Amino acid sequence: MRIRATVAAVTGAVALSAFAGTAAHAAGNDSAYRGEAVKIFQGAHAGAAKQGVKATGSDGDLTPLDASFSNFKIASSIKVGTTNHVATTVTYTLTHGADVDIQSDEFATGPFIYKGSYDDADNALFGDEPATCKVVTTTTASCTGKIDIYPGDGFLFNSDAGSWKGAALAFDLDPVDPENGDVAWADQGALGKTSVLRNSKLTVNASPEPVKKGKTITVTGALTRANWEDNKYHGYTKQSVQLQYRKKNSTTYTTLKTVTTDSKGNLKTTVKASADGYFRYKFAGTSTTPAVTATGDFVDVK
Repeated sequence: MRIRATVAAVTGAVALSAFAGTAAHAAGNDSAYRGEAVKIFQGAHAGAAKQGVKATGSDGDLTPLDASFSNFKIASSIKVGTTNHVATTVTYTLTHGADVDIQSDEFATGPFIYKGSYDDADNALFGDEPATCKVVTTTTASCTGKIDIYPGDGFLFNSDAGSWKGAALAFDLDPVDPENGDVAWADQGALGKTSVLRNSKLTVNASPEPVKKGKTITVTGALTRANWEDNKYHGYTKQSVQLQYRKKNSTTYTTLKTVTTDSKGNLKTTVKASADGYFRYKFAGTSTTPAVTATGDFVDVK
């Protein structure tokens, strides 16, 4: 399991030791929640303490919590650049046992997304804060949380781009003796899906301007996308991009031809000048990179 977060990967035993005595504060401490959720998720999936087995070196047990999740909704795709924090909202239904007090200070729940196998995820992304839940019945609640992504902090590899699955978790300290470190835990995967995409940029420049009717116009541009490993934008090579044109005073673009980016992501082609209008490049996107359209560049034809 590879989870790049603000806490290092830990074994189940270490995770529980680190968690003991601190979970009660996670729901009220925004900076703590992500770390605690990651630790417990890793501890649960390490297998050492999955079903109430006491973890070596820990004073607490990880035991099942009577909770499940459904109606998980998340954006179909999430565009992530090189440095800026990105957050996306998730909603879901929490169903729990009548003896689970979701309004307790010792209880917290939240959504997350993961890449690869749920039992041995390649990566997982959580929220900075626990979800907020509105009680619907004595055993159900409507919850809203966020997934927070910080590409500049090394949360992602380029290989992480593409399809991810949605999941949710909930944990609760022993309500009778919270200091003993016992943690009740529930998590559930395959609740939904989204795509985490390497953000793209596209430029266009048509010249010369002005130009005489019938003369050649050269249209250049560049298609780049975010590199999550060096936090820069690099050319997206060998990609098909449409060159489009619309006449002045028209609202409709038509495709003139398809151009392929070179080894540096650059675009270059020529057309004959016919009338005043706008030229733009349009990229349809791929499974790892979102669609993007350049702002039209006006050419005055004499």
